[in-house]
Amino acid sequence: MAQAGAEPLELAVRLTASAGMQARALTQLAGGRNNRVFRVETDGEPLVLKCYHRDARDTRDRLGAEWRFLAYVWSRGVRVVPRPLAKDDGAGAALYAYAVGRKLAPPEVDARAVQLAADFIVAANAPVRAVNALEPASEACFSLADHVETIRRRVARLSELDPDAPLRQDAEAFLRDRLVPAWTRVEAAIRAAAGEDENALAARLPEAEAIASPSDFGFHNALAAPDGALTFIDFEYAGRDDPAKLACDFFCCPEIPVPLQHRPLFLQALKAGIGLPETFTRRADLLLDAYRIKWACIVLNDFLPVDASRRAFALADGRAERCRTQLGKADAKLAEIGCY
Repeated sequence: MAQAGAEPLELAVRLTASAGMQARALTQLAGGRNNRVFRVETDGEPLVLKCYHRDARDTRDRLGAEWRFLAYVWSRGVRVVPRPLAKDDGAGAALYAYAVGRKLAPPEVDARAVQLAADFIVAANAPVRAVNALEPASEACFSLADHVETIRRRVARLSELDPDAPLRQDAEAFLRDRLVPAWTRVEAAIRAAAGEDENALAARLPEAEAIASPSDFGFHNALAAPDGALTFIDFEYAGRDDPAKLACDFFCCPEIPVPLQHRPLFLQALKAGIGLPETFTRRADLLLDAYRIKWACIVLNDFLPVDASRRAFALADGRAERCRTQLGKADAKLAEIGCY
């Protein structure tokens, strides 16, 4: 692990002091794709300093979203997330408790792990829910039309690839021949299910059915302790959202895939634990292929200028290899369409 520079160290000293502790040393952690993350040694337990990437082309308040979500669930007794300790909005940095653990290997994603993930979502939404205290999540959706428009924007965004991106021509061919035709078919299926009724597409999700959602939720953002307990991390897209969106994302994120055989368990756990109606599972079924398209778009973000800038903030090099890998992941994600 590389030794951190003076600026993060100064932030760590200031923020730990405001949390009633004293910073001793700072070490940058590997693995942050969008932000710089550091382990802070203190006179007590180690902490985490997170420095959030900011870009005028991306106005999302990542620090604010993560801080609000953690404060919300922590205040409700949820302890499977890091405790928020101190933040500096001006510097774009926050201090959290250090989560001990390791990433799960794909074969470890079993029914028990899926149940623990569902238990976290249920606990975060235990009665009496007060999710209106949260801002909408990143790309929050509160109607079928919102879901369709969100993914349409994702697809359209890929029409403006970074001219300097490695393998740009391969990406353009993939978009033209595979991704855009797949989205055309999936969007048509959603509209057909709604009976081409614009009112049905635009119908708003009842406020009582919205949940406090981690948004980018999956085992890529979980750490397993030696005793098997899971800690969930990284909530910079979190907020109020449709539970069907969370359920689709959970089974579409390609980094540490969740086997589809566990989907009924997860959907039923959320439905029963939160008290969601049957329309939740029907909506999650209808939207699953659309979210496969969405995740194919997400894994191609290395080809976009603003996302390349964010990766450069967190990672020093390796863009060409990342682009090659991400093209393969996007192709594999499209191959899942139609699987339930």
